[in-house]
Amino acid sequence: MIKSDKTSSRVLPVTSIKRDLVVVGGGLSGVCCAITAARAGIKVVLVQDRPVLGGNSSSEVRLWVLGATSHMGNNNRWAREGGVIDEILVENTYRNPEGNAIIFDTVLLDKVVSEANITLLLNTAVYHVEKKNEETIESVKAFCSQSQNEYELVAPLFCDASGDGIVGFLAGAAFRMGAESKEEFGEKFAPSEEYGELLGHSLYFYSKDTGKPVKFVPPSYALSDISKIPRYRSFNTKDYGCRLWWLEYGGRLDTVHQTEEIKWELWKVVYGVWNHIKNSGQFPDAENLTLEWVGTIPGKRESRRFEGDYILKQQDIVEQTKFEDAVAFGGWSIDLHPADGIFSEKPGCNQWHGKGIYHIPYRCLYSRNISNLFLAGRIISASHVAFGSTRVMGTGAYTGQSVGAAAALCVRENLTPRQLLSEGLMKPLQSNLTASGHYIPGIINKDENDLVQEATITASSNLLLSEFPENGGLHVLNESVIQMIPVRAGNMPGIVLHAYAEAPTNLEIELRSSNNTLNYTPENIVEAKSVQLLPGKNCIPLSFTATSEADGYLYLCLKKNELVKVARSINRITGILSLFNSINVAETNYGKQEPTEDIGVDAFEFWCPKRRPAGENIAMKFVEPINVFNVENVRNGITRPTNMPNAWIADLDDKMPSVTLSWDSDKTIKQVVLTFDTDCDHPMESVLMSHPENVMPFCVRNYKLVDELGNVLYKKEGNYQTRNIINFEEPLQVKSLSLRLEAPAENIPASLFEIRCYAPTPKGE
Repeated sequence: MIKSDKTSSRVLPVTSIKRDLVVVGGGLSGVCCAITAARAGIKVVLVQDRPVLGGNSSSEVRLWVLGATSHMGNNNRWAREGGVIDEILVENTYRNPEGNAIIFDTVLLDKVVSEANITLLLNTAVYHVEKKNEETIESVKAFCSQSQNEYELVAPLFCDASGDGIVGFLAGAAFRMGAESKEEFGEKFAPSEEYGELLGHSLYFYSKDTGKPVKFVPPSYALSDISKIPRYRSFNTKDYGCRLWWLEYGGRLDTVHQTEEIKWELWKVVYGVWNHIKNSGQFPDAENLTLEWVGTIPGKRESRRFEGDYILKQQDIVEQTKFEDAVAFGGWSIDLHPADGIFSEKPGCNQWHGKGIYHIPYRCLYSRNISNLFLAGRIISASHVAFGSTRVMGTGAYTGQSVGAAAALCVRENLTPRQLLSEGLMKPLQSNLTASGHYIPGIINKDENDLVQEATITASSNLLLSEFPENGGLHVLNESVIQMIPVRAGNMPGIVLHAYAEAPTNLEIELRSSNNTLNYTPENIVEAKSVQLLPGKNCIPLSFTATSEADGYLYLCLKKNELVKVARSINRITGILSLFNSINVAETNYGKQEPTEDIGVDAFEFWCPKRRPAGENIAMKFVEPINVFNVENVRNGITRPTNMPNAWIADLDDKMPSVTLSWDSDKTIKQVVLTFDTDCDHPMESVLMSHPENVMPFCVRNYKLVDELGNVLYKKEGNYQTRNIINFEEPLQVKSLSLRLEAPAENIPASLFEIRCYAPTPKGE
């Protein structure tokens, strides 16, 4: 028993924790930062002021994770973020294809607590910063509301991933709040004062069918006059969760200090909306519905943005500026919302897409005036307009990973964040990131320590793609369709395809290309043909005089003609897609982006894949087989499709596909790293939406490693992850190493992006 009759004031217990890096904020940017840094060998404290991890993606808010893939609603192909956030999303899709937010909580917690180098503090809020001098943080103080413990967290480096920038604010880091004028950065899309300077908060609700009538009595604070919401007529019983992202408010208020006021207004709106649905008499299908869940904290979009040594701006996104210090990429639209949110007469968002993904430079990820403060997530150094794209969680997580790797390098070299640049350590940082599966556009990572770089590589077969067979039914050309075709520099191969016409008609066919080989906007019509069709089956031989100056994708476009059907193929190949000039209203995609005034964005067509099980390839034969899937691709330093598929792919008829590495002398191998295809074109939304499969169809499930004597050194069954890291307890002594794989399916050949082999690390390194 504890008994005390002490009458003087008491103090709470204080625990002092000293680590290499303190990460404040347990949203996806903080989680990915902490995991990346911990895996790089440094000690990390991760401080989260909520009971769960994930921030806006957690079960407390329930927003799906998205980034450059943008629901597959733009031209950013194979753009899902890599590294740790990819690992998390792939894991969640495997465990949780139904999109249950509670399960996603467990995935995130599992990943964090599995890292021995992370000390996790939940329900713990930072409230004070101690500084060594004007520009250096010494420690932060935090309070756990559940245990009544205080913490003093000491480190040479800090990362603010808190969303509102609590550490940066208390430390005196330079920041901005609100929109810049058009003149400051020359941004033509900078909003007017009437539109507003801040994006607001959103708060979601879920409903469920109980199977019997349910009465709803609204609370006294529910919004009574639903007509105050201009869009009230669009409410229905089918939308719930983050599909109601436009239930937004607060852009005219202080989105930090007035958050509680904003939350109360959103509660009023939610319960007023539900009262309208249940009691207006306009929704008879709502009779058996009840509210299952209403958010208790709002999902925040915008508050403080901190200044780094560079401020990303609109032109960098639209023009895809190349930065020497690029460490991440973005690709969400420039997505600004009216400050009045749900009470605005204006559309709920104003989205303008770029033609492809863009660089985020390292200089945006640390404070310009606090020497040991990193920035991650939505508070990075960007203008209000650029923030409209960088603010989403997939991109925020990616910046967190970049900071985690940078922090580890700073600790190892005893440097501040800015000194990584001045000491010329960008290339090692980029190399460390890409080696972990973190893709940076244009960066090729061939590691000199990778023993595969000096091996002779052979394969049991290399795919020579001669056709997509007609085994998938017929597709009506009720919208234009493109088949992507990867080709080496030179002539486009001849093609034969079949078209089925209901009546005499002409089929318009175009061969297209992109101005940028790392983009997938097929804006150039290289060659056009008009083919006369007769009723029934028509055999169409196509030859092109155009040549390709560089390796890259060409786009065979069959224009819309509802009198015509073309055969589909269920064969799927890594790095090849069919695209459709279709509409995706959720992404402000109406088939073509056409700004009506000069706002500094491009006009272009949208060509997007369809989600599986749709989106099959167009059946066709190639006069000269497509020969781009050679085994040398496994060491080219790129682990996803870019201007080419970048994968070794076995022949579909190869029943025992394998890759063999051979050396002139025995090699000592401690680690093997494999990168498989988990379809980084698929967005893997984390909650609400379901997915057609829990393992991506291209992913090799079963494989084994075998030495030159046929001994099985390692065997894996049921793989579903992108990267497999195999660490041997005792180093291997081999002169040859074979990777034997099983094809994922009868219509999908085995593929591999990369294999790396590493010797034991010498002691002391």
